[in-house]
Amino acid sequence: MPKSKEQYFNQIADSGVIAVIRAPAQEMLIDIANALLAGGVPGIEVTMSTPKAIAGIEMLADRLGDKCVVGVGTVLDAATAKDAIQAGAQFVVSPTFEPEIVETTRRYGKISVPGAFTPTEIMRAWGAGADVVKVFPSTALGPSYFKDILVPLPQLKLTPTGGVDLKNAGEWIKAGAVFLGAGSALVSKDAMAKKDWPAITNNAKAFVDAVKTARGK
Repeated sequence: MPKSKEQYFNQIADSGVIAVIRAPAQEMLIDIANALLAGGVPGIEVTMSTPKAIAGIEMLADRLGDKCVVGVGTVLDAATAKDAIQAGAQFVVSPTFEPEIVETTRRYGKISVPGAFTPTEIMRAWGAGADVVKVFPSTALGPSYFKDILVPLPQLKLTPTGGVDLKNAGEWIKAGAVFLGAGSALVSKDAMAKKDWPAITNNAKAFVDAVKTARGK
């Protein structure tokens, strides 16, 4: 039986990490995904900056869709969201809030993760039906920003992207992040260039451990 949207969401939230992949070649995606799965990270966001990203999403969904939760990142319009969903994406991530992307993602019953920066933008994205709001870029804001927002608005689900690494991963979780979006700190350019899959697996384990520790597990 195919999994429900809630089951996919819980799979990502349980590990607490989405791997944001900007692969230099589509062919690498299976190896990267297997390395991440071995480290306990099933949430795999293939950014549209990856060459032949839609074909890569289709390949991942076909081969590993029973194990990982494949999504698409850096989505700038509704047409791209639709193409990625039809290829097998279970979640759609954008750097900004575009109402038509959220609407398209919801229509197909997938997880919507639009980007926002200010409290007003975050509330607009949430009000439009976002499942989680990606606070981007979170680099300069830091975890205390989440604490400040969640005091008056505890109903929000937030995730940080930008500047998330092993040093601050636990702090973001403690500040209220549902899960983290980790890019180069998890899947580094160096590891991809050298095809050093064990390095990616070790990073994934370290991130998952940091999340568990922060959650008191």
